[in-house]
Amino acid sequence: MPTIYLSPSTQEYNPYAGGGTEEGYMNEIADAMAPYLLAAGISFVRNTPEMTAASSIAASNAGQYDLHLALHSNASASGKVRGSEIYYYPGSQNGQRAAQIFANNLRLLYPLPDRVRTIATTALGEVARTRAPAVLIEFAYHDNPLDAEWIRDNIDAIAENVALSLTDFFDLPFSQPEPPRSARVQTPGGGSLNLRTRPSLSSPVRASMPNGARVTLYADDLDWCVVGYDGKVGYAARRYLALSPDPA
Repeated sequence: MPTIYLSPSTQEYNPYAGGGTEEGYMNEIADAMAPYLLAAGISFVRNTPEMTAASSIAASNAGQYDLHLALHSNASASGKVRGSEIYYYPGSQNGQRAAQIFANNLRLLYPLPDRVRTIATTALGEVARTRAPAVLIEFAYHDNPLDAEWIRDNIDAIAENVALSLTDFFDLPFSQPEPPRSARVQTPGGGSLNLRTRPSLSSPVRASMPNGARVTLYADDLDWCVVGYDGKVGYAARRYLALSPDPA
């Protein structure tokens, strides 16, 4: 299953028109993304507000990630500029492809879709200095009252939109998050059940779950479920899981 490094802004001194800060609202978006990522079977490691851009880059480079995703908002000298800008490193095919997917989906949400654009840059460390393909999203201009209000009023919608883009990028099904539920492996003959990286019998196996094992279910559809087992999250065949009405 894919793993991303999620890097909401650590810029606590960038004020929003009408109140709040860039760090505060970008972390709210990251918080709201978490259940969507779990429901999609996407693992993530996240920076903390105490970190800096440099330490976030170092932490990302210390691991093995399929995408580095930085969440930011922008500012201008006048406070009158509006728009969404998605940055990627020139020459990074996966970075450019991810940026285009994020832009295409943000155009469905941002009120001025013609002002959503992708930009290649070598000037931003979080796309230029990361080992993983990287995208930095500037969702809107926080010093513009209308853009700042749009971010504040659409935290969950933005989180859902970004999560949808990630499932598009990784070619995974998108599922609405559900309250985590408990389930047990129930296989004919008492055999184990494979926890897979993708919803396919040909995908790699992350873990073998013995018959009767308790798992946490994050998303449920007709054929596959996203479940957590022994610290791992992946896909398991729906027909071999006995669901419990109780929360996990």
